[in-house]
Amino acid sequence: MAKISNIAKNTSYLTSALILQKIISFTYFTLLARYVGPANLGKYYVAISFTTIFAIFIDLGFANVLTREVAKDQSRAARWLGNILALKLPLAVLATAAVFILINILDYDRLTRQLVYISAISMVLDSFTASFFAVTRGFHNLKYESLSSIIFQLIVLTVGYGALLAGGGLIPAMGALALASLYNFIYSWAIVKTRLKIAVRIIYDRLFIKEILLIGWPFAAYAILQRLYTYLDSVLLSVLAGDVAVGLYQVAFKIILALQFLPMAFTASLYPALSAYWQDNREQLAISFERAINYLIIISLPIIVGAAVLADKIVLLFKEGYDGAIWPLRISIISLFFMFVNFPVGSLLNACDAQRRNTRNMAIVAVTSIIMNLLFIPLWGVIGASVTVLITNILMFILGWSYIEKIIVYRSRKNWLTFLKSLTASLLMGIIVIAGRAYLNIFVVTLAGGLVYFLFLFWLKGFSREDIAGVCRSFGKADKIIDEV
Repeated sequence: MAKISNIAKNTSYLTSALILQKIISFTYFTLLARYVGPANLGKYYVAISFTTIFAIFIDLGFANVLTREVAKDQSRAARWLGNILALKLPLAVLATAAVFILINILDYDRLTRQLVYISAISMVLDSFTASFFAVTRGFHNLKYESLSSIIFQLIVLTVGYGALLAGGGLIPAMGALALASLYNFIYSWAIVKTRLKIAVRIIYDRLFIKEILLIGWPFAAYAILQRLYTYLDSVLLSVLAGDVAVGLYQVAFKIILALQFLPMAFTASLYPALSAYWQDNREQLAISFERAINYLIIISLPIIVGAAVLADKIVLLFKEGYDGAIWPLRISIISLFFMFVNFPVGSLLNACDAQRRNTRNMAIVAVTSIIMNLLFIPLWGVIGASVTVLITNILMFILGWSYIEKIIVYRSRKNWLTFLKSLTASLLMGIIVIAGRAYLNIFVVTLAGGLVYFLFLFWLKGFSREDIAGVCRSFGKADKIIDEV
């Protein structure tokens, strides 16, 4: 089937790109952490978290709407894009003004305020870039976005770290982000205009904008709540526990964030296909969802066990002063399983016109997160924030999973079998890693543990030769990919 070929091809593009992107991003984060120390690292990420929260008030979930509607009818892409751009321009002005006003009202030091001002530039540019790439996703084409994500991180790494080596400090390092965002904006605009041949212009159609807002408000509410849930903890940590706590928390958070490229890549290409299957092939919709869950179970469980066992050695990568991140990492890494499977669950709800349910779930989780952080951070600091992350991700999983059977005929047996086999293989891997960590380099132990996991899982028939062949073919010529689902 053509759509399955597109899923495989796009997953290959985006997975390859995100692997490189996350490697580059994590390398830069490690260098930055080692260079500036926990306190300044905290200031840097408070600024990013602050503007990232406000960024959603520019987009208001329009990217999801744009991808879904373009995937349904590509001939209307220019009209959808033009009207969404007309909505976003005044929102960008208002969001930027709100950032500047609020950061000056709050009691932040001069350096943090300056970092926020620069980060606000990225906030605006990235929002418009998201709209352009949402169109390419609607055309089932992630190749250009994948390439751009790599170049973006290379700009940040080379310019940012070069500025640090030259003694420039955090201001030029944040400027590197703004420069990379400017590149991304220009590139994404050019791709839509020259490759997809879509006219990029502002269109103000009052009735059509009303339609966009009616369709998009659940996405907007969800996106606002998600940003608050994801980034408000860092801001609360800075207020309640100080910049050092934010720096320690970011070590654990950045590791988890770096690993999310796997579900992000898969669901980015899966989402448009799910939208299409919802229209004309409900059986294939269920099959694609079940297979996505299986893949993410197989990937997430060994990462969780390995990171928990090697947390102290992983934290050593960031130099002295970050020992306080060991237990936050061990606690929050457990949430990775729920984060992974929540990606396809959320995509299924959004693709199948159940975005209001998704929004309700996120509202419950966001409110729970804020309350728990306000209670736990004063008591336990970074540990409290990590416990909150774990509990709220479990809650999101329960809320989303309870609605699945109202959308598809879900057969849970295969997913449960995969979970049990993967957990067994992961625990065996963990025993091997514990035994070898005292004698072998962390990278050697990690590779050996991963090899043991996949060999044992293959022996347990957790995946088949056909699954391996399908993944390999997806990195080759997509038109030769067979229908394996």
